[in-house]
Amino acid sequence: MRNPPIILASTSRYRRELLSRLGIAFEVAAPGVDETPVVGEAPRDTALRLAAAKARAVAAGRAEGLIIGSDQVAECDGEPVGKPGTHDRAVAQLERLAGRTVVFHTGVALVNAATGRAQVAMVDVASTYRPLSVDEIEHYLRRETPYDCAGSVRSEGVGIALFERIASDDPSALVGLPLITVARMLREEGVDIIVAGGT
Repeated sequence: MRNPPIILASTSRYRRELLSRLGIAFEVAAPGVDETPVVGEAPRDTALRLAAAKARAVAAGRAEGLIIGSDQVAECDGEPVGKPGTHDRAVAQLERLAGRTVVFHTGVALVNAATGRAQVAMVDVASTYRPLSVDEIEHYLRRETPYDCAGSVRSEGVGIALFERIASDDPSALVGLPLITVARMLREEGVDIIVAGGT
């Protein structure tokens, strides 16, 4: 039996690269979802809501397909930690976060367009930054330019050296797509990535 197409509801190059690690064929579609936070909404609730909204937006109008949506919101001591956007803001962000723990909340959803079934999960990664010198911060930022990354950390590169430790059941969530969770959700829909990736 043919597996339904797998569609990543994201324009993120980081999520696309992560999903490609599973060795399965997939398509990419822009979800076109308004990602404006809701006033008073907890960061983890924002991530879950947007992950589901992205998957459902791409699933709408499709006869078939397994659509994967994901969203990440980081927080430190209850305050959201965003993408710095500029070098100066990244410096200030890393100076503030040094020695502190940031929790990266990653929501992921898988919607079966044919049946309407939705699976939604939350994966947290608690990431403790080590103390950082001004010189280390400058060298790191010039090397990685992680201005489009929450917490100014590109953990799939040298940014991993900013941390003292990370704690999670699904560490790939730190980059924005929890692969253990995605693989489990696909299995629930009858797609074994180990078998599917070999065909």
